[in-house]
Amino acid sequence: MKPVSLLLVLSVLLGGCSSAYYGTMEKIGFAKRDILVNRVEKAQDAQEEAKVQFASALEAFLAVTKVDGGELKAKYDELNSQLKDCESRASDVHNRIAAIDDVAQALFDEWGNELALYNNAALRTQSQQQLGATRQRYAQLMTAMRSAAARMEPILVNFRDQVLFLKHNLNAQALRSLDHTSRALQGDIANLIRDMEKSIREADAFIREMKTAG
Repeated sequence: MKPVSLLLVLSVLLGGCSSAYYGTMEKIGFAKRDILVNRVEKAQDAQEEAKVQFASALEAFLAVTKVDGGELKAKYDELNSQLKDCESRASDVHNRIAAIDDVAQALFDEWGNELALYNNAALRTQSQQQLGATRQRYAQLMTAMRSAAARMEPILVNFRDQVLFLKHNLNAQALRSLDHTSRALQGDIANLIRDMEKSIREADAFIREMKTAG
């Protein structure tokens, strides 16, 4: 079984008990550091997918503003489907970030507690400095990821309102309302994509540093 598949199977079998999961993984050769890197990679993928999905939803939204009344029902169905996909991608991003933080805090707690086990003061100081640097780098990553994730919900709220309004008003007046909203959404999604790309770059840098240190 591939390592990633094994991580998934064990996470399901051990449910929400993080300490049991990490303990089991360490016994079979997967340190918390490895799990952290894997989860950052998964979150990076989730953010890339969310970025693409929100851009696709914007294209669908703009297309709706250019149809005549006869096509409106079909376009509404498409737009509603895009909204559901955006909600799913956003949920995945939030879940991935939470999973990263769970293993990161377990890793930092373990690292900090084990500093007392050193007999060599110089090595203890070096390890403590490495822990501090890793915490700082991790904080930068979380700031970027959470900032990008936070931009999704206001966009989703706006999307939900407009899709619901379109559902109840399949007519030219509704189209004019969407046309006005689309201009604001273009700016919002452009900012979201910018923040997602920044977060993805932060993840790249964090992964490289963790692998080098490891």
